[in-house]
Amino acid sequence: MLDFRPVLFVVGAQLVVLALTMLGPTAIEVYAGTPDWRAFVFAGAATLFFGGALVLATYSERARLGLRQSFVMTTLCWVSAACFGALPFVLLGHPLSITDAFFESMSAITTTGSTVMVGLDHAAPGILLWRGLLQWIGGIGIIVTAVAVLPMLQVGGMQLFRTESSDRSQKILPRTGQLAVGIAVVYGAMTLALVISLYLAGMTLFNAVIHAMTTISTGGFSTTDQSIAAYSNPAIHWIIIVGMIAGAMPFLLFVSALHGNVRALVQDTQVRWFLATLAVVIAGIAIAEGTYGHQPFWVALRLSAFNVTSIMSGTGFATAEYDRWGNFAPGVFFMLMFIGGCAGSASCGIKIFRFQILFAAAGQQIKRLIRPRGVFIAHYNRAPISAEIIESVMAFSLVYMACFATLTITLGVLGLDLLTAASASATTMSNVGPGLGEIVGPAGTFASIPDAAKWILSAGMLLGRLEFFTVLVLFAPSFWRD
Repeated sequence: MLDFRPVLFVVGAQLVVLALTMLGPTAIEVYAGTPDWRAFVFAGAATLFFGGALVLATYSERARLGLRQSFVMTTLCWVSAACFGALPFVLLGHPLSITDAFFESMSAITTTGSTVMVGLDHAAPGILLWRGLLQWIGGIGIIVTAVAVLPMLQVGGMQLFRTESSDRSQKILPRTGQLAVGIAVVYGAMTLALVISLYLAGMTLFNAVIHAMTTISTGGFSTTDQSIAAYSNPAIHWIIIVGMIAGAMPFLLFVSALHGNVRALVQDTQVRWFLATLAVVIAGIAIAEGTYGHQPFWVALRLSAFNVTSIMSGTGFATAEYDRWGNFAPGVFFMLMFIGGCAGSASCGIKIFRFQILFAAAGQQIKRLIRPRGVFIAHYNRAPISAEIIESVMAFSLVYMACFATLTITLGVLGLDLLTAASASATTMSNVGPGLGEIVGPAGTFASIPDAAKWILSAGMLLGRLEFFTVLVLFAPSFWRD
């Protein structure tokens, strides 16, 4: 039998932290004088009771986590956070349905940014802060998971980033706990820098705090229905662009830079590919929009830079209805949903490093066709790539596209048109946020889609956030055999 005690201990400890986080929205609601503070008090008390009970029941008999327990723990942590994070939405004075509350909470904790809420300009401040806090917690949670847990689970080629590697450039700190602290320091410092910058650029302190949290976490929740389009100051747009890029880059390298190895960011090929891809696409969209949209070039460049960075990083902010930029731009934005940012960042998608490995493997195969007797070795970051990693990345890519096709077909059966079904599947699996079209596009929400579709898309968010195999392995009968 699988020993669930260490798993439940970790889940309980996480719920205790989540309950304490609800104190912030409670205080904001009390200060604003709205009755919704009761929702956070009741939700916090229930979360604290359940989490505390798990901790007390398993503390004295907790054991070391094994490999199978790590799979279970990772999935349970995210599902439980989404379930209890949904409680305030259900207990509001104008409550969301259970389906909408879970969808909103899952979207927040996985930093997806797809929303069912409308009228954000008039929403209670506590619920706006709660949405931002959930995304901020989810952002640092997935960074630590990607650095400490997924490499150990050997999911989708993530074993490339094991911190226990004998390569000194990868072994930044001696222990995972210290590495997590380093990431938390960098994450917090970047959030604070964004708060100060946005406040000085003209945002209120409250809005600056929320947008800073949802920017660095690449979450994309805003305090207004218009998203960042509500702010006309170009300085705000450029500050958020820088924040989104930072959130989509490997935090492991930021920690390395903090310890004196500043050149690590420049030398990493994943970072170079990410920035180069971003620059090329921004330039192409800016030229197209400036030419066919009759926009001044610098305005087109800013709109392109913001929205391209937002989609590719998986943030999901919007300053324009980019799905109406002719026939060229929507197709590019749809493809960007799949690419994503760097491994070890807050972004999701297939991720740049997997494309690098696939291209290296394809190049290796072409060389073998030309010179059958030659010996060719694929490389990543100037190091040879093992056959195990190539197979892992290929399997991940296949499962990714298979899940995308399955979700799209299922949503089509539920009555959604092809554009809505395909873009909704892509944007939730890649944890981007907005899709394309009138319903789920940058100017729309997911409120009007069927409840069954919301549950399916919530599952898609979880699968994409946890790299698919982390969840899918739990459905294999052999996993549960002794």
